[in-house]
Order: sequence, then C-alpha cells, then structure tokens
Amino acid sequence: MSDQPPLPFLPFALPDLGDDEIAEVVDTLKSGWITTGPKARRFEQAFAEFLGDPQIECIAVNSATAGLHLALEAIGLGPGDEVITTTHTFTATAEVVRYLGADVVLVDIDPATLNIDVAAIEAAITPRTKAILPVHYAGLAVDMLAILDIARRHGLRVVEDAAHALPTTLEKELIGTLGSDATVFSFYANKTMTTGEGGMLVTRNAELAKRAKVMRLHGMSRDAFDRFTAKVPSWYYEIVAPGFKYNLTDIAAALGLHQLKRLPAFQLRRERIATRFNEAFADLPLILPPCAPEGDTHAWHLYVVRLADGAAITRDAFIEGMYAAGIGCSVHYVPLHLHPYWRDRYGLTPEQFPQSQKAFEHTVSLPLYTAMSDADVERVIAAVRGLLA
Repeated sequence: MSDQPPLPFLPFALPDLGDDEIAEVVDTLKSGWITTGPKARRFEQAFAEFLGDPQIECIAVNSATAGLHLALEAIGLGPGDEVITTTHTFTATAEVVRYLGADVVLVDIDPATLNIDVAAIEAAITPRTKAILPVHYAGLAVDMLAILDIARRHGLRVVEDAAHALPTTLEKELIGTLGSDATVFSFYANKTMTTGEGGMLVTRNAELAKRAKVMRLHGMSRDAFDRFTAKVPSWYYEIVAPGFKYNLTDIAAALGLHQLKRLPAFQLRRERIATRFNEAFADLPLILPPCAPEGDTHAWHLYVVRLADGAAITRDAFIEGMYAAGIGCSVHYVPLHLHPYWRDRYGLTPEQFPQSQKAFEHTVSLPLYTAMSDADVERVIAAVRGLLA
C-alpha cells in the first residue's frame, strides 16, 4: 500500500485570478463606487480596443443571457416570430427567444464540428423566421460567412451566441467583428476570461446599441452613472420603455479589466493543453475535437471528446471512472430536444436530431483551464488512458 496521500480532487473548471484582479476589486470597494460606474465604462472601452474596430459599441451586462435578450429585443423580435438555433446548446440560447413571446426552431448539428448545420438552417426558414442565432460551440467558429449569406438572401437578422468564442477567429477576423447584427460574449466563472457573472453585447448598429443601453437599466432615458456624477443638479430622468435590470457592476468590471489583458496568454495556455491532449489521445478510441483551420484561433473554452463506437466503455461509465480517479468531467450538452420544456412545447424527438443525439450519448468534456498545472494535465491524460488504452 502506498504511503502517498491521495491527490486532491481536480475539478472540471476553476477561474484563474491573480493579484492584479484582487487589487482592482479592493480599489473598487475603497472608491465607494461599486455598481455600474467608471470601471464598467473602462471595461467597455478596453473591450472595444481589443476587438480593434472603432465602429463597434460594447455594452457590458450582467450575463450573456441578458445580452442575448437585449439584442433580440432591440431587433424587434416578438410574438409570431421564429428564431432558428441549434439544439446542441445550453438552454439560455433559446430561452431568451421565449422571453419575447417568439418561437424557437431547433436544428441539428454538423457531426464534424458540433456547430449548427448550415444546410439545416436554410431548410428551416419559414415566412415567420426573423433571425438566426448560431452558437460557436466549444470555441470553434461557426461558418458565419455561409450563415450571413443565408441571412442576406432571406432578409433575416443574425445574433451570435459567442459565449464560448473569446478570442476565436474566422478568416483571421475576431468573432464579434463580423457582419452580424450583434454578438454576445460570456464572462461566467468557467469561461476563457471571467468577471464572475457577466457578459458583453457588441454591435456596429448604432440604433441597436442605443436601445440595448436604455433597456439594460429599467428603460431609463439617462444613464444612472451620468446622473450621479454630474457636477450640476441632474436628478431628473424619464422611463421610456419597460426595461430590465441587466447592468454590470464595477466590482465585476474590475476583474474584467485584468482578465482581458491576460486573455492572449490564457488562449495560448489553453491551446498548449489541447495540443498535449491531442497528442496523448491520438491512439485511443476517441473522436478528438476539431482544431481551427490553419491561420485561425480556437478559443478552447471546452475540450470535448467523443467515445468512438468501438470503445469498450460507455460514456457514463467513463465519467464515473474519471470521478473515481479524482477528476471532474462534464457533458456539453444535454441537447434541448431532450429537456421536458422544449420537447413538450414543440413535440421534439431524438430522431429529428440524429447528429446531436449521437454526440450527446458519446460526449465528455475534460478539464481544460489555465489554472491547471502541467502535472494536472498529465494526471488527466493518465486517467483517460487508464480507462481506454
């Protein structure tokens, strides 16, 4: 029997927060301005500079879900409209459509990328279709050029769910700078950078940005920060719409300011871990995640493997084996067509989504995050190989 103590449990994800983030949060607390204020503004400006396009407006929000809701509200989505999206996503992508009384049309995925099937989008268009809502799954860019072409030909709006896709590129252009109406990023705790909770809506459409800013904070005609920092009496405001409470706090933005600076290094570390996994798993009965095309960047938010048909272990048994080895895994995702609400509302069956269904039954997301040490990475490799080699 070994005298070595058991290794601590390796969780599926952990944020990577340093002294600069902590100091910025402390500075925020000491400043007396802890809700939406100067640091949220700085964060929006820094994000616009990161995207590198002065035409883009960045609107900080308290979640990517909020950003998607604001974007869809701003394009005028409402009852009677339809939005096409993928079944292979988290429910937030679709639930925001229902917030506005519109209907969701779910389509299958491309089995090579696990991104939305572009041909299925075109086949699903009806006279009620208002928008397409693609998801950049795991950090690999969707074929946005094809989707934008479909949208142009059919007069549709496009809102990108880029919760996984920072800093993903397509044709060497950052996601968020393409020709869609709006793109929404997530800064949830397990994402490629974090503000704890939070997100960013980005758009070149000035009218969309103006509407989103009003609706972000109760439908006020004037920004609260402007009113409370004005040097002359400035208490008056008007409610011009029944808005929401979606603003990002300065405490959260303080984290984002430094996480954004570290994002290029974060991406390189994630890519190195993914490359090491690819090398270590090449001979196993696994379908490995696709890499970005030559010259482009994969954000590697997730490292998703699929057990091949010939694997001697089921997906569920594999996850149990990893937990027994002290390693957390996840599944991305239980497709929407299997959840009671979506299944029952739209009469969905697994047979309608064969690619998503098969992927779900074989999929495991392995730990991949920048706070992992090289020893942690090798530990994951050893556990996977122990179960499959």
